[in-house]
Amino acid sequence: MHKLVVPFLSVLGLLTSAAFAGVNVSAPSNGTTVQSPVHYSATAGGTSCSKGVASMGIYTEPGVLAYTTNGTTLSTDLSLSPGTYNTTVEQWDYCGGASTTPITITVKNSSSTGVYVTSPSNNSTVGSPVHFAATATTSCSKGVASMGIYTAPYQKAYTVSGASLSTDLTLSDGTYDTTVEEWDNCGGASSTPVTITVSGGSTKGSTFSSLQNSKGWTGYGELPPIYDICSSCGSGVTWSMSQNVTSPSMDNKSAKFNIGGTKAYADVLWNNHLIGDNSSQGLPDSNHTLVPTLHNFTYDVYFYGTSLSLSENLEFDVAQFVDDKGFMFGTQCQIVNGSVWGIWDPLNSRWVSTSAPCKPASNSWNHVIIKVQRTSSDQLLYQSITLNGVTTTLNKTYSPFSAPGWWGVVVNFQLDGNYKQSAYSVYLDEFNFTYY
Repeated sequence: MHKLVVPFLSVLGLLTSAAFAGVNVSAPSNGTTVQSPVHYSATAGGTSCSKGVASMGIYTEPGVLAYTTNGTTLSTDLSLSPGTYNTTVEQWDYCGGASTTPITITVKNSSSTGVYVTSPSNNSTVGSPVHFAATATTSCSKGVASMGIYTAPYQKAYTVSGASLSTDLTLSDGTYDTTVEEWDNCGGASSTPVTITVSGGSTKGSTFSSLQNSKGWTGYGELPPIYDICSSCGSGVTWSMSQNVTSPSMDNKSAKFNIGGTKAYADVLWNNHLIGDNSSQGLPDSNHTLVPTLHNFTYDVYFYGTSLSLSENLEFDVAQFVDDKGFMFGTQCQIVNGSVWGIWDPLNSRWVSTSAPCKPASNSWNHVIIKVQRTSSDQLLYQSITLNGVTTTLNKTYSPFSAPGWWGVVVNFQLDGNYKQSAYSVYLDEFNFTYY
């Protein structure tokens, strides 16, 4: 593991001569009023250093470094007293360079009531899906019951229990007078209006939402060296899954996936048959008319782990079976093997490492969006992978494998064991799957 680059190197004049792009800060938005603790989320911008970005940090004022973390992503909560702060989010690279993004915020007294929206900013232009993040307080002694988002008057698009909200909404292009509202347990309510302009949005396709809490999940062990699945694998590999987990969770409905055992490098695969044979979503496609029309798939999920370094790989898969062909779109975050994404070549049964970085942060929610396509010529096209707001375009094409008699669309999630088969857990939340 690389050591943290000491932030004061930039003060010593070791900046490279090339210009740097600023840090990409998704929360809080500049100029917003927030409550403590303040949630910060950011990804590193560009750097001319060939070795990449080493670490990131937050200054709450000049010379006061409040937080640092290794890697190219940052997600943390800072406890701040009421007042206005000219904060700065900074990145440091392995060549001694640095770049920053200033974020001015006003922290309200915790006794204040109302809705505090940290994302998106009022009167901002955003892309779709739009990330909404907010907290609420109330004078009601029983507390806040729930929160929600209106995309227009009387058009409630999202609700969640509790006094915090964090979700993504897919919106078409246009201007929206949205409202984030809280409802307390005394019958009261308060709201904050947020006007946004969406550019580049799309509502194309159908979406299965909150799949982490859907029925239909089945787990299997996979023991080396063959890795054939087993439903009862002895002590070599053990696993469990729990749904409707309230903490950690973004919406009080996460799912917890556990792996353990005694056999090094053993894996656990969970799958869910969404469409076609054994559909968990009521779409058996018995007449074989739906599945052939589907070509585009988006696997969109948040994941969280306290010790992600114990994982060999985290795997997120989409599979389509049509006309006796198998289109297995396998993608794995190679925690150990290069900290990059690997993609599956199904015809040759092999993993291919890409240049797309995969360095998820432990103890915070990581957001991955994987876009794939079955082309008109029946090839597998890996289009792009987005992790924590950073998109890598792949455009890699592979051939399907022979799968006579199989029919449908399946999603998988897999945990891979390391050389010690260390036990660890990963939580999934807001798992949405779009198809068309």
